[in-house]
Amino acid sequence: MNRLFASQWPLVTNQQANAGQDFIGLSDITGFLRHYVGTITACLAAALLVAWFYNSTTDPVFTARAQILIEPRLPQHLQEGAEINLSLDTAQVESQIAVMQSEKIASMVIDRMRLIENRNFNRPRAPMLVERFRKIRDNIAEALGLPKSTWASEALAKLTDYQRSRLTMSIFRNSLDVRRVGVSYAIDISFTSADPEGAAKIANATADAFVHEQVETKADAAKEGGAWLEKRLQQLRTQMNEAMARAQEFRSRHDYSVGRDADVGVNPEPTLEELEVTADTYRKMYESFLQAYTNSVSQQSYPVADARVITAATAPLSPSAPRPKLVLAFAAVAGLILGIGISFVRHSLDWTVRSPRHIRDNLGIDCVGELPPASSRQEFGDIDDVARRPWSRYSQSLRKARTEISLAETNHPVRFLGLTAVSNNSQKSAVATNLATLYAMSGLKTLVIDADLRRPTFPNRLPDHSGMPGKEGKALVRLDIIRKPGRFDVLSSSTVDARNLLLPKNMQAFLSELNTDGAAAYDKVIVNLPTLETGADDLVVGSVLDGVVIVAEWGKTHVDALQELVRTLTASRTPILGVLLAKARVMAPKRRWLRLGTMLATVVHAYRAIIRRD
Repeated sequence: MNRLFASQWPLVTNQQANAGQDFIGLSDITGFLRHYVGTITACLAAALLVAWFYNSTTDPVFTARAQILIEPRLPQHLQEGAEINLSLDTAQVESQIAVMQSEKIASMVIDRMRLIENRNFNRPRAPMLVERFRKIRDNIAEALGLPKSTWASEALAKLTDYQRSRLTMSIFRNSLDVRRVGVSYAIDISFTSADPEGAAKIANATADAFVHEQVETKADAAKEGGAWLEKRLQQLRTQMNEAMARAQEFRSRHDYSVGRDADVGVNPEPTLEELEVTADTYRKMYESFLQAYTNSVSQQSYPVADARVITAATAPLSPSAPRPKLVLAFAAVAGLILGIGISFVRHSLDWTVRSPRHIRDNLGIDCVGELPPASSRQEFGDIDDVARRPWSRYSQSLRKARTEISLAETNHPVRFLGLTAVSNNSQKSAVATNLATLYAMSGLKTLVIDADLRRPTFPNRLPDHSGMPGKEGKALVRLDIIRKPGRFDVLSSSTVDARNLLLPKNMQAFLSELNTDGAAAYDKVIVNLPTLETGADDLVVGSVLDGVVIVAEWGKTHVDALQELVRTLTASRTPILGVLLAKARVMAPKRRWLRLGTMLATVVHAYRAIIRRD
């Protein structure tokens, strides 16, 4: 029951430990950027190349702006009335903007300025990709002094009159931008063109065309209204004259019952008062329509628009597009974001070992060290690189790994050490020989057992430093041949195969013989074990050793393969000391920060001591 609860609800200490492991520190971020700097740089370069291509193939355009003001006007026949609201609502202003953007205004400007015949105007503002490549070719031809191609003129000449007119109309409307200035009655008319003078002229022509359209619309409305009023005046004049004639006739007879039958009380005729009221009503209607007709005639002779130009467009001094600096800045930001995004996807899909924390989280074992790429140009590094370059990063990192191995938690000191890996194409052999060199340089008698029969390291790659190439050393333990290449001794793979030392009982007997032979006793014995790729059966021999270190390659060894190797070693009861990460491109800066923290603490302590003395 306690185990069940422990599995379902982990302890707070475990949760805190996991939270500490999941924390992303500055070292993780810098390591991520260092590893994927190539991807990020490639995306940044590609984005800048696209920005350069866009800037090189896009002609500069200029935007000219004019402003007009819409003013509501009160008709003259209503000016004597009471207070009237002269404000325009949003719908009315938007209606005026729609009129400015209509094809009627566009046709007036196109006809007035003959834009259909202008080849420069009829070029598309945003050329297609093929046209952009042609533009690059024309730029190169111009730089070399060669004639440009005439593909744009030829393409325009193939269009019919209708297609040309519609193309001009489309370019005009796409280049025109009409917007309201805030909540005011001012309207901003902007036009974009490759010619700054032409842009200013077209913007002014558009404003004038709108004002002219307003005048024509009012004149036509006044003309139609005047014709209707004139016809209506004739009707009212006839009705007024008839009413006045009847009233006059009634007065001349002095009879208040003109045409009325006194005996029959039906169909009574109007009285004098009624006739006079009717005549007066027709007279007032006639006068009112006559006044309206007079106003209409005056508007026809001098119509006034409800809009006026308040700012005329002038030729701009600098192009509005493209903006090379802004495009490059945007491309740089987009390239960085794209590069980081692709790198993050690659990092998420990458299941290779890249950090000590990755090893701890996925395998549950410690990382005993990180080795940078060896300074040697050989594929697997030099077998005695630590002796040739003792102060290199590789040598210093291997010394730290040696210390971690010696501090590993085992029941007894690690005297018989095994090295294994996942694949044959690994750094295992180079690590084994260089680690043996370190032990030998520190004064320990060291033996390397080349137990990797499928990919032996010796004697082909190991030089003989004894002064006599190929000379064999003295016999050891039942006449087994031990080669002495220099700082450490080697038991070749042929001897291992002949004595069948990959069997645990044979290896254990051989190691016991090494212990009992006082003359040939070794302080350190490093066994270059087979790999998981060779076969799991050959790894059982690691159970007789004091500990085994797994050599993994940074960014190449897969986590699943490492987990399989750990399971194989655990099943054979092989003590695992940890994982040694070779070819690490990004070193964990823990010790560097620890050193820096120690230095800062020393400085603070000295500063406090000085203050106390003062």
